[in-house]
Amino acid sequence: MITIKNASVRNALRIIIPFALIPAIIIMGVYVFKENSYMFISVGVIILSLILFISGFEKKKTGTRRLIIVAVMTALSVVGRFIPVFKPVTALTVITAVYIGGEAGFLVGTMSALISNFWFGQGPWTPFQMFAWGMIGLVGGLLSKYLKKSKAALITYGVAAGIVYSFIMDFWAIIWNNEIISIEAYLASLLTAIPYTVIYAISNMLFFALLAKPFGEKLERVKLKYGV
Repeated sequence: MITIKNASVRNALRIIIPFALIPAIIIMGVYVFKENSYMFISVGVIILSLILFISGFEKKKTGTRRLIIVAVMTALSVVGRFIPVFKPVTALTVITAVYIGGEAGFLVGTMSALISNFWFGQGPWTPFQMFAWGMIGLVGGLLSKYLKKSKAALITYGVAAGIVYSFIMDFWAIIWNNEIISIEAYLASLLTAIPYTVIYAISNMLFFALLAKPFGEKLERVKLKYGV
């Protein structure tokens, strides 16, 4: 497992990659490379997500063990997308972030979207899904100190994450179909998506209530046993 030893470089990558580079490459996919480029953009997002993940640790052994956990959580998340209506992708992504780290949560989110879309359908929406779930995981990691202590806070974040995910995907729909950002069209899209947003937010609430404790306990034991 490759590591980045310089702490200042790692810290810079943690900011630049999710908040600048990935949004930039996604926007370029919309306005520069157009619809036939979405798989290249998705691969670019995955590469940057891996670099972000690598920036989150110093020791090779620790990084390898974290990668195994990420692989397991990603597999569970992908399988979870096959559950009709209620899909635990957000819950598993955030739980990973809270207990393993924001970078790990970001990678689970991006990988879950890309891999599961080989069944649900790849398209220009894929990079936006990757970014949406990745950022939900990253922010969850940043808030882990508070989300670990309070189940109510975790559930609240899950509901908010469902709403934010819908906002991001509606933003994609507007700029992809119109190639310009129209406030009126965006608000109309948000209103149209309210039923789906509500269902997604409720499903997140249920999954956090049901999965957070058992998965959190298992991840804590893994961290203690393997020194992650």
